[in-house]
Amino acid sequence: MKTFNIDLKEHYEIKGGKLTAILSDSPYDAAELTEKWKRPAVIIAPGGAYYFVSKREGEPVAQAFLARGFQTFVLDYLVSTDKISYPEQLTELATAVDYVKKHADEMNVNADEVFAVGFSAGGHLVGTLATEWQDIESITGEKLDCKLAATGLCYPVISSKEGHVGSFDNLLCDYTPENREETLKKLNLNNAVTKNTPPAFLWATAEDEVVPSKNTLLYALELAKRKIPYELHIYPEGYHGASTGSYEINYEFPPFHRLARWVDDCAYFFRLFIKEKF
Repeated sequence: MKTFNIDLKEHYEIKGGKLTAILSDSPYDAAELTEKWKRPAVIIAPGGAYYFVSKREGEPVAQAFLARGFQTFVLDYLVSTDKISYPEQLTELATAVDYVKKHADEMNVNADEVFAVGFSAGGHLVGTLATEWQDIESITGEKLDCKLAATGLCYPVISSKEGHVGSFDNLLCDYTPENREETLKKLNLNNAVTKNTPPAFLWATAEDEVVPSKNTLLYALELAKRKIPYELHIYPEGYHGASTGSYEINYEFPPFHRLARWVDDCAYFFRLFIKEKF
C-alpha cells in the first residue's frame, strides 16, 4: 500500500482542494503482470455541513473500499469557514475526478471506472457533480473529464426544504438573498436529476433527525422516473454521521452492526459498472 497527497491547486486554476491517495500496489510478483493490472477508483467526499470536513467519513471509508478492490482518494475541500461558496466545492470535486482519470495509468486505475461516495453535505456535493457534470465547462471555465461511473450517496443532503438548511446556508455563505434563491433551484438535487445523471447507491436511516431519510427517497424517486439504475437502503436504526457503521469510529453511539453492510452492498453495486472481476 502507498499513500501520498495531491494539491489540486498545483494542477488547476482553483482556490483549494487536496486529495489523499490511499492505493494498493500490484499483488503480482511479475512486473509484466503489474503493468496490466488496473483497479476501479473511489473518490470520497466527507460531510460536515459545508462548514468542516469530517475525518471519520474520510480515511476509514477509504480503507474499507481499498480492502474491497478499489483505489481510493479522500477529498479535502474548502468550506464556509474558509469564506468559500458554491461552485468552488463542485469545481474541486470535478478537478479531482479529472486528475484521477488523467493520471490513471500511473496509479493502476481504470479511467472509465471512477466512482464517488459522499456523506451528508459531501453526498450533496457528489450529487451536484452527478447532476451538473455535463455543464461543468460553463460553470468552471475548464474542460474537465468528470463524468462518474456511479455514485454512492450516504445520508445525503438533497433538498433545502427537506434537508439540512445549515448546509445550504454555508454553501451559499456569501450570496445575496436574491442570488441565493435563484441558485437554490439547481442545488435542490431532486429537481436537478436528468437522463444524464449516473446510477446511484443510496442509504440513510429512519432515525436520522439531522438529514431526514426523505432526502434520500426524493433523489431515488427521480432516478426511478428516468429508469436510471439505483439501489436504496433505509435502515430502521442509526444516527446521522454513522460513516462505515463500525463502532471504532462511532464510539459515542450504540453499535448498529447492520449499517456496516452498506459498504459491501455499495461495492457490489459499483461492480455492476466495471469490467474487472474480483
